[in-house]
Amino acid sequence: MAANGVAAMGATIESEAVRIGARGLQAEWVRPARAIGLVVFAHGSGSRRGSPRNRFVAEVLHQHRLATLLFDLLSEDEAQDRSKVFDIALLAERLCEALDWLGERDGEAGQRRVGLFGASTGAAAALQAAAELPGRVSAVVSRGGRADLAASFLPRVQAPTLLIVGGADKQVLQLNRAALRALRGAKRLEIVPNATHLFEEPGALDAVAHLAADWLVRHAEGGSLQ
Repeated sequence: MAANGVAAMGATIESEAVRIGARGLQAEWVRPARAIGLVVFAHGSGSRRGSPRNRFVAEVLHQHRLATLLFDLLSEDEAQDRSKVFDIALLAERLCEALDWLGERDGEAGQRRVGLFGASTGAAAALQAAAELPGRVSAVVSRGGRADLAASFLPRVQAPTLLIVGGADKQVLQLNRAALRALRGAKRLEIVPNATHLFEEPGALDAVAHLAADWLVRHAEGGSLQ
C-alpha cells in the first residue's frame, strides 16, 4: 500500500501498512524524517500489533527519530491456538522473517542492524532472535519480559540488552535478575518503582518509553533510513 505522510512533532512521518512473509502477516511500518535507526516490536501473549502500550512506546521512539515496525507475529487463526501463543521458537522465527523482509524491501538500509523491543513473551522471542542473528540486531529492550523462556539463548546474545521491570512485579523481577546474570554482553536492568506488570500506573509507561528510547538511540545503526 502507498505510504501516507502525517505530521508529528513538526516533522514528517511516513506510515505504511504492509504484509510480511509467506503468511502475509499484517504490519505497520512508520518512518520519521531522517530516521537514525529502526526498531522491530514483538508483542506479548494475547496481544497484537495494535497493543496500546507498544504503540505508545513507538510514538516516543518516533520523536527520537527511530523508525518502527509493529506486526502480528501470528495469523488470526494461529493466535487462537494457545500452544502457538507461547511457542517462543515460532515467535522468534517470525521476527527473523521480519528482518529478512526488511532486507529485501529496503535494500542496503534493510541490511543495517536493527533494534528489537519485546514485551512479556515477545521479549523472549526477541532475545532468541538476537542470539540466532547476532549480526542483524543492534540492541534489545525487554518490557516486563519473560526472559526465562529464552534461558538457553541468553549467553549467546551479543546485542546490548536493557531489561525493564516494574518494581511491584515481583516474580518477573526475580526472573529478570536471573536473566541479567546469564547475559554475557552489555546489559542493564532498570526497575520502574511501584509499577506492575503492565505498567498501568501514572507515569510508568512513559518511564519505560524514555528508557527504551535512550538505549535504542545509543545503540542505533547510524545513517538515514529515507
